[in-house]
Amino acid sequence: MSDAPDDRPVPPADDADVMEVGTEEADWVEVEWLDDVGDSGFYQDGDDEDDGLLEDDDGQTVVFTYDASVRPGDAGMAELLRTGTVEVLGIMPWSSNGAYLVDVRSGDDHAPAVYKPESGEQPLWDFPGGLWRREVASYDLSAAMGFDLVPPTVARPDGPAGPGSVQAFVPAQFEHHYFTLRDDPTHGDAFRRLCAFDLVANSTDRKGGHCLVDDAGRVWAIDNGLTFHVEFKVRTVLWDFAGEPLPADVADALARLLDDGPPDSFGSLLDPDEQAATLHRARALLSTAHYPHDPTGRRYPWPLV
Repeated sequence: MSDAPDDRPVPPADDADVMEVGTEEADWVEVEWLDDVGDSGFYQDGDDEDDGLLEDDDGQTVVFTYDASVRPGDAGMAELLRTGTVEVLGIMPWSSNGAYLVDVRSGDDHAPAVYKPESGEQPLWDFPGGLWRREVASYDLSAAMGFDLVPPTVARPDGPAGPGSVQAFVPAQFEHHYFTLRDDPTHGDAFRRLCAFDLVANSTDRKGGHCLVDDAGRVWAIDNGLTFHVEFKVRTVLWDFAGEPLPADVADALARLLDDGPPDSFGSLLDPDEQAATLHRARALLSTAHYPHDPTGRRYPWPLV
């Protein structure tokens, strides 16, 4: 892994933006994402009932205050996402594909989540449609390896706009990203695990902004749709551990993956060649026992954040 760039990027500007979407399956409103609803950009985590209060051009109010009975790290989150009713709240800002903020509810349990339907994907020349399947496979791989870096993510064939993935919304400190977090030693272990995960999953778009930290200091990795390609396509910002020996927990996770094989869900999410390539990358990383270098110096995503 080569040295990371000297110039540390900054997140996108919080300029106001108006987005309008429409679908036959759900009612939509224009949502104006303003930069004055708090440091988090488009949501507030607090008790003030006016937190996150927005108005559209017709004066209709849209409120999003983070409110959940189940949080991303809780044991019941995946089941809630899998079985709860899904209500669309609005479109997520800065997403190249259709990604929607939704509310998921089942009885007294509820939580916000991010819904990515296949119908909202932009066609890519090098990836087949159904990127949402790779989002689900990424969660399943992270869980199988014991890393628990990817927020709970499930397949929902009955989504409001058709089949897609639903991922727990992380109440993160959105002013932070990989380049503001990497020098904090408390995150070192998590980022070393994420680096190994990206190499095994063949993450093609691990931007700094895809690394979140929640209010408890836990690191999460989101936006995992461009993964598991048969061809080696790694593009990640996590090249800071080049030459370091693999930590014991990472080596153990790789060995366990090779012994147990990929998660059972991969059979419906990835094709056989992609599954075999995943194990090949895990075997290669374990055999070297060190984090690799990037000899090209070009295996970074763009933009970096």
